[in-house]
Amino acid sequence: MTVHDTQNPESREDALAAAVDAVRGGDLIVLPTDTVYGIGADAFTPDAVAALLEAKGRGRDTPPPVLIGDHAVLLALAAEVPDYVEDLTEELWPGALTLILSAQRSLTWDLGETRGTVALRMPDDEVALELLRRTGPLAVSSANRHGRPAALSVLDAATQLGDAVEIYLDGGPARIGESSTILDTTVTPAEIVREGAISKEQIIEIVGDIFTAAEPVSEQEPSEEESSDGDLSGEEASGAQSSEAHSEDAPGIAETGTPADPTTAGSATPAANTSVLDLPAEPAPAPDVADAAALGQSAETRLDQVGEQTPAPTSEPAAGESGTESTSG
Repeated sequence: MTVHDTQNPESREDALAAAVDAVRGGDLIVLPTDTVYGIGADAFTPDAVAALLEAKGRGRDTPPPVLIGDHAVLLALAAEVPDYVEDLTEELWPGALTLILSAQRSLTWDLGETRGTVALRMPDDEVALELLRRTGPLAVSSANRHGRPAALSVLDAATQLGDAVEIYLDGGPARIGESSTILDTTVTPAEIVREGAISKEQIIEIVGDIFTAAEPVSEQEPSEEESSDGDLSGEEASGAQSSEAHSEDAPGIAETGTPADPTTAGSATPAANTSVLDLPAEPAPAPDVADAAALGQSAETRLDQVGEQTPAPTSEPAAGESGTESTSG
């Protein structure tokens, strides 16, 4: 175990070179970041990742995040990246935001039980970024034993991890002193798994409210022109059945057929003054009292009054409204 000072420009290069050699040899290192100190290993060396988890006292069910030194590396490691992620990384990377993303299936690494995901972050620390550009992606977790406070200095880290780590890089006190915010982008709506240095309000200010499910789109109600005076067929018939099924929520007004010949008002066939809503028909006047014109006017008056009646249970389905209600997801 050796400690190297990265605050002194004269010794920084030697410190970085020692850390790079340790990583390539499968050993563990401790490095400063903008949030807290981290314990790191080569992300593509399974034995090194396993040693990292053992040093912290954690199991494979808590895989470490991966730190990267450049925005472009995200697309090489992640797949199916939501559109808003680009806006977040442009504004908040490098910085204290960790993004859980779907991992590229072609990656040959073993970080633990990741369930096909990877947590990525680009730290806002000069020493950490320079190291990452030399080593490539590092599996990094906070430099502390599981259940104990995160290390805010190299001394804190060394006290907890001891000889399990080969190289300690001393970058002075952690600048932020608070863990990063972890945002899960693999679910819809997105979810903050751990609150940290970046607030939910900051994220919403950049990309809008990605934490609330979108309202479902309601079905468009058919226009009056789409209603038919006669039998319905195809999609129109299907829409009428839907209206009937929701009739208690949105009762519709049925349309009548073509008015019958006034001279047949007293026959067995329903006359114009008997609507499809099964409203009781008024007695037809005697042929020798009312003429055809008067009968026609009476029939029209009764048709206009249909909308004020309540349809009987056996009436035909309404063709004008769907009655479908939108519900929030």
